[in-house]
Amino acid sequence: MELLIPIIIFCFATSISPGPNNIMLMTSGVNHGIVKSIPHLLGINIGFPAMVAAIGFGLGNLFIAFPQAYLVIKVFGITYLLYLAWKIARSSMPNVRVESDEPLTFIQAALFQWVNPKAWVMAVGAIASFTTSEKMVSQILLIVATYLIVGGMCIAVWLCAGAAMKRFLQNEKQLKIFNIVMALLLVVSVVPMALVEINVHA
Repeated sequence: MELLIPIIIFCFATSISPGPNNIMLMTSGVNHGIVKSIPHLLGINIGFPAMVAAIGFGLGNLFIAFPQAYLVIKVFGITYLLYLAWKIARSSMPNVRVESDEPLTFIQAALFQWVNPKAWVMAVGAIASFTTSEKMVSQILLIVATYLIVGGMCIAVWLCAGAAMKRFLQNEKQLKIFNIVMALLLVVSVVPMALVEINVHA
């Protein structure tokens, strides 16, 4: 339990900071409100800790043995994030929403964690920093539980902030500007990962 406080701090710092999940949740809060965005939030809150557990209990070894598979996932993830940024930029007012502008479902949000570059950094970083071979199982479970609780509260802050901003975005032009800014921030959040992959494979 001596690792509890460091894990909580790590979880808070990585979960509250801007990233694809938080930017998309804030955008969903603005465009769809809290209630319709709850499946999206739960998908992240359950999907990411599940990803941490899967990596911690052995899946990470698969990517060490087959680094090409990891590269494929990262490339796909970056491409998918750019696609989501394009969708966000095209979002319109809720009363004229098109089918492609629906909030993410629970399954979509949970599966998105596997192609989210920041999620990989967080998961691998937590396991590498806070586990030892002697107590790995209990330590991984502690990390998972911490992300469920602390991480869930952090991402909820972003969703609520988006919903609160909704009242200040009362017309099509204001919402369009907001969505374009969020789309650009989402792209910016992908750039560091993309540059790393380009440098590694240059």
